[in-house]
Amino acid sequence: MDPELHRAIFQINDNRTFRETALKVFHYQAENNQVYRDYMTGLGMDPRKIKEVEHIPFLPVEFFKTHKVLCKGLEPEVVFESSGTTQSNPAKHCIADLSIYRDSFIKGFQGFYGAPARHCIVALLPSYLERSGSSLVYMMDHLIKLSGHPDSGFYLDNLEELAAVLRKRNADLQSTLLVGVTFALLDLAESHPMDLGDHVVVMETGGMKGRGEELVRSELHETLTQSLGVSVIHSEYGMTELLSQGYSKGEGIFRTPPWMRVLIRDANDPLTLLPEEQTGGLNIIDLANLYSCSFIATGDLGKRYADGSFEVQGRYDHSDIRGCNLMVP
Repeated sequence: MDPELHRAIFQINDNRTFRETALKVFHYQAENNQVYRDYMTGLGMDPRKIKEVEHIPFLPVEFFKTHKVLCKGLEPEVVFESSGTTQSNPAKHCIADLSIYRDSFIKGFQGFYGAPARHCIVALLPSYLERSGSSLVYMMDHLIKLSGHPDSGFYLDNLEELAAVLRKRNADLQSTLLVGVTFALLDLAESHPMDLGDHVVVMETGGMKGRGEELVRSELHETLTQSLGVSVIHSEYGMTELLSQGYSKGEGIFRTPPWMRVLIRDANDPLTLLPEEQTGGLNIIDLANLYSCSFIATGDLGKRYADGSFEVQGRYDHSDIRGCNLMVP
């Protein structure tokens, strides 16, 4: 392991230090991750010649379904699995050091929402709780514990109890964060419409899990804002293969923590990057993936803006439907 790189990742505070650290992580993984190294060999690339972030190759996310993506000499402390569908082979992310994941999601959350202890944090993630190996459940369980609020916790099918908690928190103006999978939030909105006000943040993580058609994001957000009485719906962009999350505070525009970046690749030429505001495949740099692979070519389509923010516009036709994002026009 490389504790010095671990520390450097979470000390990134500008573009220069990001680029320097990203190149260090790349060369560490090119040397120590055999799957990634073999992929580059297949492309005819010599990692020793790569001196710019823009020249780094991105490993297709599908490799997490077929290979053990882990640096040599390391054993996983835990293996996270994607939800996928009943017909699909789940992705597996071997985590050699859980402390990096905790650093990432805690520091990332604090950067967008402040200390967890400021909030009552409630999670409505029935499809995730009903299986093992969910990185989202691990993250939310930890944030709930850091919250320390007596009403913080997971709510499985007890929507009436959850609605009562939200109304109570609405009455006392307690800052509250409700994180939910799409179909469960829709169930709550339909069965318990309420006027929560904007001190209650409603955050969707995507996913219908076979419970109905995937909704266009704008339609989903309109339904939820009207039924739950909030002005905007927040969103989380994350997946099993990433240890960091992007967050949207409205309009489906996501931003990332300093150690995470999004680039856009040409859908017809995956080694070519596109300029800002052009639609293509999302390439994610997540330096928290220190001991697996930090450079992931996802199955998502989207565009990136000049300030580094991005939006998700759908998925490649051949990609599995995943719970981490919605289909959008």
